[in-house]
This record gives sequence, C-alpha cells and structure tokens, in this order.
Amino acid sequence: MLKRALVAVAHGSADPRAAATIGELMPLVARRAADRGLSVPDLRVAYLGHAAPSVPQVMRTFEPDTQVTVLPLLLTAAYHSKTDIPRVLARAGTTRLNVTYGAPLGPHPLLLRALERRLSETAFENRVQTGVVLAAAGSSDAAANATIAGLAAQWQAAAGWFAVRAAYASAVSPAPGQAVTELLRAGARRVVVASYLLAPGLFADRIRDASLAAGAAEVSPALGAVPEVADVLLDRYQEAASRERTAA
Repeated sequence: MLKRALVAVAHGSADPRAAATIGELMPLVARRAADRGLSVPDLRVAYLGHAAPSVPQVMRTFEPDTQVTVLPLLLTAAYHSKTDIPRVLARAGTTRLNVTYGAPLGPHPLLLRALERRLSETAFENRVQTGVVLAAAGSSDAAANATIAGLAAQWQAAAGWFAVRAAYASAVSPAPGQAVTELLRAGARRVVVASYLLAPGLFADRIRDASLAAGAAEVSPALGAVPEVADVLLDRYQEAASRERTAA
C-alpha cells in the first residue's frame, strides 16, 4: 500500500510563541480529521526558516515513493507560497517521492468564522456603529493584498459592520493604526482590530501596539489553533488528494 504523508509548511519565527502555536494546531488537525473520518496517517510540520525542522530535513525522513502532500501553512498566496516553498522543495531532492503541492489556507469562508471566534463577544455589540480593521501581515505581491481587501469587503457585507478596512503590518499601506484613525474620523463609534495572522510574533505585536495607540477598543489575538483553521487545512488536503486522483 502506498504510504501517505502530509507536511504543513509554516513561515517560521524567532519568537517561540509562533512554533508553540503551530504545535498546538497539529494535534487539533488530527482530531478534526478523525471526526471527519479522514485518514491523515503521517502529519508533520516544517518551517521555511527561524525554526526546526526545515523542509529538507522533513522531506529526507520519508521512504522512497511515499505520497507526500505539501501544504503552505500561510493565509495568502504570495511570494512564500508561490516561490519560496516550491524552490525549497526542488532543492530538497524530492525526486524519489511522489509530491503534491497544495494551496495556501486563504482565502476560505471558514477563516471569517475564525476571525469572529477570536473577537470578544462585546465586539459584536452595535455592529452598525463598529468599524473593523482587518489587519494582515502585508506583502509585496499586489494580488495577495487584494485578497485581503476582498475579504474585508466580504466580511462587511455579511456581518453588517459600520465598515471593514484592510490594513497591513508591512510592505503596503494603510498601516493598522492609520486604518483605526480613518474609521474613527469617518464616524465609527468604536473600532476593533481583527488580526489576520496565523500565530503570534513580531507582526501581531506591531498590530496590537499601533492599533491600541490609535484608539482601537480591542485587538484580537492571532488565529492560532482554532477548529476553523484545522478544518481549512484538511479541506486543502482533500483538494490536493482529489487532484492526485484526477491526474492518475
């Protein structure tokens, strides 16, 4: 029987909280897979940098001909998912393996539920007067930033907020603090900030500090190990498996 494995590739961070969060997510993925009757026999994590194990280290542990599904543990399709991970895989000597490369986590409808889960109950009081800043890391990839802006528009339409504005911790404007200020000036009675990040670290701290200084009433933590993120990862795994069957 063909051996199968799933490798989730995270960005990696020098902040130990990030790896700890990913470490909490993987057992949750396994439990959610069992709940769905989905077999994920060999579930592993690798990092692009700043943490171990690296992608080549993980890929070298598999026996020849193992069917390995590699999924970017990233919220948008940008440089890391489009270029970095494929390049690392190409250099990792994976020709002895059957490797399928899947899609990043976002965009996905369940991620809006994850964002709402991370906000406190009080954030939803009087939505029509509450502005939301959807704060992401930001990217030099314009399409990735446009995806965040599209998610903000979708959230506003679905939830009835005063407004939802996309903001970015790096690479492009507006910055989170600027977006908070603009929403307050536009008439929002209060502003909450939803951190569209997978794990805590430098960007999460930057978003929190700048947003609170600008007058935000609340800044949610990074998404982390929540059921919705686990389910999205499993959806991406099943999508990749479907492509494998089609190709065969």
